Amino acid sequence: MAIMNEVRRRDSGVNDESSVSAVAWGPVIGGAFAASAISLLLLTLGSGLGLSSVSSWSDSGITATTFTVGAAIWLIVVQWLSAGLGGYLTGRLRTKWANMHSDEVFFRDTAHGFLAWAVATVMSVALIASAATSAAGGAAQTVANAAGSAVGGAGQAASQVDTGPTAYYVDSLFRADRPAADDPAAKAEAGRILLMGAKNGTIPDNDKTYLGQLVAARTGLPQDAAVQRVNGVLDQVQAAERKTREVADQTRKATAQGSFFLFFSMLIGAFIASAAGALGGRQRDEL
Repeated sequence: MAIMNEVRRRDSGVNDESSVSAVAWGPVIGGAFAASAISLLLLTLGSGLGLSSVSSWSDSGITATTFTVGAAIWLIVVQWLSAGLGGYLTGRLRTKWANMHSDEVFFRDTAHGFLAWAVATVMSVALIASAATSAAGGAAQTVANAAGSAVGGAGQAASQVDTGPTAYYVDSLFRADRPAADDPAAKAEAGRILLMGAKNGTIPDNDKTYLGQLVAARTGLPQDAAVQRVNGVLDQVQAAERKTREVADQTRKATAQGSFFLFFSMLIGAFIASAAGALGGRQRDEL
């Protein structure tokens, strides 16, 4: 019992609350800046390698799958190297903790490595968001200037073409049985019918018949030939709509895959930074 009390008395001095913070922010911020700089350097190199390997021609360059896999691997490499260097510098640059259990030293070094990775990640996201906001603001200003200069010339044409959600139904109310050949709004009405068909995926038979009458009245074609032309245009519109949906679905899948790859690379970066911080701190104490 006396021996146990003696052991407890010896530990009581070590476990006293210290007035000094357990977080050494100087090494953490230094390691975070180092990790961010290395990330920027490696991402710039990766962008150059990626752009040099792809091509706008279908018969040259790497495939999209190869590019995606290569980008994912490069993200992991970037996180591995930058987080490892940042965490290691954080562990090596901190001041040696005296009168502290080795387990607590290990925990603090690991936590410092993780904090360096977290600060570097937040700084990188802030810089990217700031750059994206500036670019979006400049693009919006350019579009606004271009739109302002075009308002005078396009105002009259815009007033004649209504593409609102009820324009198609208004056209149906005033649709004539025999449309006039010189109707100036015929093209706009046909465009609204095609737009509604593209949204719904199909065009009703009465709209097809009316489009055939419009084409026959405007071109002088027989009704059967006009209907065939309408069907051909409708097939093109539906094919374009399917192509647009396929591109949107591919973009969604690519975005989802990119999010998963980014998550795993960041998770690996957090682990590497923590382990490197512990390694750097241990080597610091051994010197």
